[in-house]
Amino acid sequence: MIRLLKCIVLGMLLVTIAAPCPAKEYPYRWVFVSSSLRSDKNVADIERIVQMASEHGLNGMVLSAGLDRLDKQPPAFLERLAKVKEFCQSHGVEIIPNIFSVGYGGSVLAYNRNLAAGIPVKDAPFLVQNGEASLNPARSVHVANGGFEQYKGNQFKGYRFHDRPGEVSFVDSIVAHGGQASLRFENFGRYEHGHARVMQEVEVQPQRCYRLSCWVKTEALEPRDAFRIQVLSSQGRDLAPYEPGIPSTTDWRRVVMGFNSLDQGKVNIYAGVWGGKAGRFWIDDLEVEEVGLLNVLRRPGTPVTVRSEATGELYEEGKDFATIKDERLNFRFDHEPPKIKLLPGSRIKDGTRLQVSYYHGMSVNNGQVSACMSEPEVYSIWEKQTELMHKYLAPSKYLLSMDEIRAGGSCEACKKRNLSMAQILGDCITKQVSILRRANPKAEVFIWSDMLDPNHNAHGNYYLVEGDYTGSWQYVPKDLTIMCWYYEKRNASLGFFSSQGFKTLAGAYYDGDTLDNPRGWLDVLDQTPQAVGIMYTTWQNKYELLAPFGDLVAGRSR
Repeated sequence: MIRLLKCIVLGMLLVTIAAPCPAKEYPYRWVFVSSSLRSDKNVADIERIVQMASEHGLNGMVLSAGLDRLDKQPPAFLERLAKVKEFCQSHGVEIIPNIFSVGYGGSVLAYNRNLAAGIPVKDAPFLVQNGEASLNPARSVHVANGGFEQYKGNQFKGYRFHDRPGEVSFVDSIVAHGGQASLRFENFGRYEHGHARVMQEVEVQPQRCYRLSCWVKTEALEPRDAFRIQVLSSQGRDLAPYEPGIPSTTDWRRVVMGFNSLDQGKVNIYAGVWGGKAGRFWIDDLEVEEVGLLNVLRRPGTPVTVRSEATGELYEEGKDFATIKDERLNFRFDHEPPKIKLLPGSRIKDGTRLQVSYYHGMSVNNGQVSACMSEPEVYSIWEKQTELMHKYLAPSKYLLSMDEIRAGGSCEACKKRNLSMAQILGDCITKQVSILRRANPKAEVFIWSDMLDPNHNAHGNYYLVEGDYTGSWQYVPKDLTIMCWYYEKRNASLGFFSSQGFKTLAGAYYDGDTLDNPRGWLDVLDQTPQAVGIMYTTWQNKYELLAPFGDLVAGRSR
């Protein structure tokens, strides 16, 4: 009998040890939806998603729909928003506005484009002729053999390298945009890395602005949009992250982009394909030129100064010269800059050489423009929009869209604060939370993780940012809930925020064809203290797996 009891107890103990830890229940089970609400079809699409989410156990919808610029929306938008709100309420799905982006500053810039992050240009040389001044550098930028006319065999003169001459890169004396030859790339898919690039080192002046252009022709190039231009510092920093969006097959088209030299006297210019699979393409007529006052920003934190080169005398806007403004200010380099126009009675005379310092904005990648976190007008805009969101939606939760802030820290507004970029970011987020809680003291505030995560983007040497985001997590409210989204770093990220006392969620899925990504997140969430939820996150409006996602997640809570 004693032996039998021992066997029973031992068996029960083994079963207990072998049993897996019970899956956690997550109170926040959300779906991400991006919509313009420009048409009734948008409403119908959202209702379909919300109904599916509700039927499969999800209880929240993060809505990215320009909800932080409500006073710029037409009346029909507000009517559609009211319908969406009513439908969500009837189906038990809460609306969580996705708002207050700085990295993708479109909502702020819709009110004032000059609120973009500013990059400095110092002492650009201008010459006055016939009552107006324009850029007049003492030395032009020299691109050696930019027309690819000088070569020996399949080797072009003037370039540090082009990949595998005679195997991947070739002289083409039949197909050319200008002159008698161009550089052709093909066969790159045969090689491990798929590189098909050309590179030249070019001398520049520090803290100046440049326009770079070339002509490109493609034929069945894979992957799609594979062609890139990079401008790297001698330390390898990317000075001009840009995605030109060249189609897989196109006749000759001009690619135009810009960069600021920052503190560099030389830059390495690359053009071509990284990770190419198939097809071929041609490059011709590579050029670089210095430009002045292109995309010049006019706000308190980005002053323009105009001085005499000879005497240092400071001239006055509105008295010596007319207001300087880039009428297009589109953060691209596809237009001509403004000139400085002298006013009657100006102290500036024809023939005077000037030194002009200013700040310009620029887009990165495929059009992303960051807003300045140090300009007070930004917070006035957010104050007003919060009042309107509370009026039309009265949400109890918000998701701060504070991800991928790729420029900042270099304008006067930032520098005069004597704060690190980590502190500037933390102060911005703290102010955002305060603004929201003035409208609703009980509001729960969530935030994308990357700019607060040392495993992700909270570090130095980040895109065009001057400064270091390291330590940013120390300067934000501890009752923020962090939406982690870097799948490969999920263990480190969730563990880090948990150790800092933050609640966490996971931004999962990201347009795959299976639920392996959410399952991987759930495995780690189950082991993470204070993990409270997970979201079905799609950038491509793919909701085919929403129902099984809901079943996977909500099955834990039934």
